[in-house]
Amino acid sequence: MLRATLRSFFAHKGRLLLSMLAILLSVAFVSGSLIFSDTVSRTFDRLFASTSADVTIAPKEDVGESLPTGVVRTVPASLAERVGALDGVAGTHVDAAVENITVVDDRNEPVGPTSGAPTIATNWYVTDRSPVKLTSGRAPRGPGEALLDRNTADKAKLGIGDTLTLLAQPGSFRVEIVGIATFRTTNPGAALVFLDTPTAQTKVLGRPGEATSISVDAADGVSDDTLKQRVAAELGDAYDLKTADEQAESDAAQLGGFLDVIKWVMLGFAGIAVLVGIFLIVNTFSMLIAQRTRELGLLRALGADRRQVRRSVLTEAVLLGLVGSTLGLAAGVGLAAGLIGLMSAFGMNLSAAEMVVGPATPVSAYAVGLGVTFLAAYLPARRAARVSPMAALVDAEVQGVGRPLKVRAVAGSLMAAAGAAALAGCAVSDRTATASMLLGLGVVLTLIATIVAGPLLVRPVIRVLGGAFPKVFGSVGRMSQRNALRNPRRTGATAAALMVGLALVGGLSIASASMTESFDNQIDKTLGADFVVQNSNFMPFPQEITEKVKAVEGAGTVVRQRFAPLALTLPDGKRVESTASGYDPKLDEAANITYASGSTATALAADSIAMDVAYATEHRVRIGSVLPAEFPGGRKARLTVGALTDMDQTGGPGMEGALFMGLATVEKYLPGGQDAAVFVNAADSSATDELRTGLEAALDPYPQVQVRDQADYKELIRQQIAVMLYLVYALLGLAIVIAVLGVVNTLALSVVERTREIGLLRAIGLSRVQLRRMIRLESVVIAVFGALLGLALGMVWGVAVQQVLALEGLTAFAVPWGTVIAVVVGSVVVGLAAAVLPAFRASRMNVLAAIAHE
Repeated sequence: MLRATLRSFFAHKGRLLLSMLAILLSVAFVSGSLIFSDTVSRTFDRLFASTSADVTIAPKEDVGESLPTGVVRTVPASLAERVGALDGVAGTHVDAAVENITVVDDRNEPVGPTSGAPTIATNWYVTDRSPVKLTSGRAPRGPGEALLDRNTADKAKLGIGDTLTLLAQPGSFRVEIVGIATFRTTNPGAALVFLDTPTAQTKVLGRPGEATSISVDAADGVSDDTLKQRVAAELGDAYDLKTADEQAESDAAQLGGFLDVIKWVMLGFAGIAVLVGIFLIVNTFSMLIAQRTRELGLLRALGADRRQVRRSVLTEAVLLGLVGSTLGLAAGVGLAAGLIGLMSAFGMNLSAAEMVVGPATPVSAYAVGLGVTFLAAYLPARRAARVSPMAALVDAEVQGVGRPLKVRAVAGSLMAAAGAAALAGCAVSDRTATASMLLGLGVVLTLIATIVAGPLLVRPVIRVLGGAFPKVFGSVGRMSQRNALRNPRRTGATAAALMVGLALVGGLSIASASMTESFDNQIDKTLGADFVVQNSNFMPFPQEITEKVKAVEGAGTVVRQRFAPLALTLPDGKRVESTASGYDPKLDEAANITYASGSTATALAADSIAMDVAYATEHRVRIGSVLPAEFPGGRKARLTVGALTDMDQTGGPGMEGALFMGLATVEKYLPGGQDAAVFVNAADSSATDELRTGLEAALDPYPQVQVRDQADYKELIRQQIAVMLYLVYALLGLAIVIAVLGVVNTLALSVVERTREIGLLRAIGLSRVQLRRMIRLESVVIAVFGALLGLALGMVWGVAVQQVLALEGLTAFAVPWGTVIAVVVGSVVVGLAAAVLPAFRASRMNVLAAIAHE
């Protein structure tokens, strides 16, 4: 049986090729994502381990910042001298580093990465743990000198003698590059500008006697843990103390969120490839078994029992999975190398020579490849085992369409009912967490229900889709329609591969269109200012920029916005961390706010706060309620609820409750913050076009901020949402590639299966052109069937997603009809493309050989 199995496998290797490609793609994305994330983790782990001080003294962690405020937390620089006197301390160093600072060259072009990794201004000192070493020039001395890292200098084409402008919180200042420093390990992509310590403290931090942290070096023979205990005994619990290992672990944990996003996106691609590939493999083995009915019957007649036949088919599947997994693992290495190159283009410098292939990668690769093929081939193998010895005497297919379809009808109906109930519960739920959970359950159940019951829909839907074929294409059209109807299970499985990707596209396209429409409505409803001055990446900017805006001729009302993280203790006993916005008193001239109770004056009064009325009702908050609050730095407050808004929004991630207060209150409890946005209205005597020209001219030296009107602001939101759509379209592209392979495979095997039939048709006068047309029409009707199933399912999902978004204030509903039409047209193109090779092969058959085919 083993020899017979191996001969059968190699005899049909051409027919199994497309199934192997599906396995290859699945495994490639799994292994590529693991290799890439392991490589990035190893690179940063090595960097953090080699640069972390033996003990680091930093500000104590308190209320987290959901959105950046511009406040830099510091510790007294005098701690360095105090700790330096302790036994076991070899030395201390003051650190004065600020991330996300803007640096420009003489051409006013930003120096450093524009996205992703930060630009860091820090003080220069040399230890054996320094991330860089001085390779040319000299160290900075005084307020007008700086060092620049080699990677940034090369990218920006800068060298010693060139000048830079640092746009820091205390004010802008110019420096001359006097030296170039080179990274000792792989540069993760950050741009580093080094200043002497007094300059970093005064001109970057704006606090001469402060530091962002203190680095402590242990003397020989003193462990990091021992040194930490001695420092803790001296300083108490007022500061956050970390050993080198703890600091490296903390830094890696902060990076983990970024890596998790990349890993889960990649595994999402792998999941789509696996799911769609299963349909392809099931179809392939089902059709091969149907075509080998006589062969299997002969094996049974010669003495093979059912278990041996089933084992033979599963062995073929394992061999297919083994080859596909091996090739997929190799492709995964190439994919990881491509991702490493892509990250380098975005500023994260990684080396493909340092690629990490951990033991979990090949284990996962073979587990996915072998597991998918084994599971996908199991049902066809069971059908093969049921072939009787008498099948050797007749030309019969092993597949039937009777009882199994009845079982499918019952199972599909039950799952569809459960999925519909979950989606209905999602639509009526008033809690986001519950609605999201029901949404996920409903999506999974309705997807499975559609896959299970798909063959039941083949006959009624394809009769409608292909109803015009006989009239338009005559007998060729009639035969193509009947060929698609011949085996509903096969047609349903082939179409399901395409349906999965298109259902995702349909659902998320509706979600993104609804989000865009909702944000457009909110901007129209709430934004009352002529212009908004804001950073492109929503980071806060120095006060110097706000002063420039105020000084522009024609600027009337100027309203500043700042963010303040805080923790509120609500009347229901719940402690929530959120972020509030702070505004100037003339907020009514920059925004249109609808109040359920109170007014802008009461909302922005000293020690007052406003929140969304629905959020307030949920937590038993009323006008006049006094809420204990905690701000960063441990500052405590008691805030009075001065107003409740009715704006159909509850904030958003990190800004639950749509909280806002007066800017004076924010400055009282969170001093040293920076403005996140400035809203500007033209003065009564000025035209808006003239004001915009003036604002853009005044802000030309500050490339990090842009001037936007309502239309620009809407476009910015659309661009943010488009990032999600690009991911969806990439998933669609992958699903379509595998789905096309599935249609090609089905048609190719179908041509082999119908070889004698095709020969007879050719013998009675069917031309090659007509034969190719028949196969193309069959392919198109299958593709359109899959597209319609996917779009119908996606529309249902999109409606449910919109109901979840409505709980977050995004109440508009929109259907992107252009996308819907494009998908239907695209499915026709997919069908035509998939039929090219099978149709060509069928038309080249020798008529007499085809008639004599066994």
